[in-house]
Amino acid sequence: MPLVVPRKVTFLAKSEYFTSPGIKGFIKKITFIALGQVPVDRSGGRRSEAALLTGLDLLASGACIGIYPEGTRSPDGKLYKGRTGIARMAIESGAAIVPVAMFNTAEIQPTGKVVPKVQRVEMIFGEPLYYKGDTSDLKVLREITDEIMNKIQEISGQEYIDMYASEAKLIIMKKRREEAKEKKREEG
Repeated sequence: MPLVVPRKVTFLAKSEYFTSPGIKGFIKKITFIALGQVPVDRSGGRRSEAALLTGLDLLASGACIGIYPEGTRSPDGKLYKGRTGIARMAIESGAAIVPVAMFNTAEIQPTGKVVPKVQRVEMIFGEPLYYKGDTSDLKVLREITDEIMNKIQEISGQEYIDMYASEAKLIIMKKRREEAKEKKREEG
């Protein structure tokens, strides 16, 4: 996406991308720094608040930021419930939210693969969305976030799951472990 947008897009990237050990971690860190990405700690509480403030500072300086409202990669290509930080930043900054759907990303860079495949990415950009409201009202933040996710779902055609992607990842991992145990029992 940053290659087709006329402005520089700065992504708030999870801090683990900047702190991974070894040569692979160093290469990842240098790549993210070179691309102008900003590390954020998403572990909750004050750290998540700091990530929001970093985003707001970037927006106040006129930057264009990219956010994955699900907070993590989808484990199965479905669209999951968004985190409300995007709504809070939209209200507090007054910045437009431009929903984007990207296609073929899982084929280009499957989870766990370092080197991406060279392949065309298709993107659909939605109309800009503007929001006002009370950022202390959790109901308002949830409604706005859900509206943003609905817009992404409309342009992407993805199945929407009313669950956080991080929860889905845990369920999928648990199921895989149970299937592996069952397979071992059958073989053993």
